[in-house]
Amino acid sequence: MHVAFRGKPGNAAVSAKRGSQARVLRIIAGSWRGRKLRFPGSAGLRPTPDRVRETLFNWLGARTAGARCLDLFAGSGALGLEALSRGAAHVTFVEHEPDAARELRARLAEWGARDARVEQRDAFTFLAGPATAFDIAFLDPPFDAQLLAPAAQALEEGGWLKPGALIYVECAARGALPSLPSDWQPLKAKRAGEVGYHLLVRAAPNPQLTA
Repeated sequence: MHVAFRGKPGNAAVSAKRGSQARVLRIIAGSWRGRKLRFPGSAGLRPTPDRVRETLFNWLGARTAGARCLDLFAGSGALGLEALSRGAAHVTFVEHEPDAARELRARLAEWGARDARVEQRDAFTFLAGPATAFDIAFLDPPFDAQLLAPAAQALEEGGWLKPGALIYVECAARGALPSLPSDWQPLKAKRAGEVGYHLLVRAAPNPQLTA
């Protein structure tokens, strides 16, 4: 998850303060409610804002509890950590930045996460490996790279999603979503500033067509 944070030009003190604040997130609900996590201030790391996460998990509702989740392009890990806090059975975090992956492992150990793992590697390298089907996938690639469509296709073709799986997609609000797999049907969509966020469902196969 990647974008640079900006302060007002000509005011370094204010900018530094805002940058420091931007590197701290809180868990909104669940067993870890109110806990804060820090993430590296490396250029480009952009966590999903609190209000967007709150809306997303309201959309997911009871589906989060007991779900197996994939947090692709994990960054700070805020989405997967929120899912674990709300009762997800498992989360796999995929993040290629060493500092971000290290911090994420530290938080999982500190908070006593029981079933979670961090894969420090490129998302496409991960998706090229043996697949485990997930109930929920968080798909939030960097805004400045055209990764969304190929990542979605790799998820679909690689067998990473169960029938009826829910997919969260976050992208730049300007412009339309890129081409996504035809089986992914839109359920919800909203905009928060420059962020567009969407919830889709992977349609279950038609038994009449597969019999």
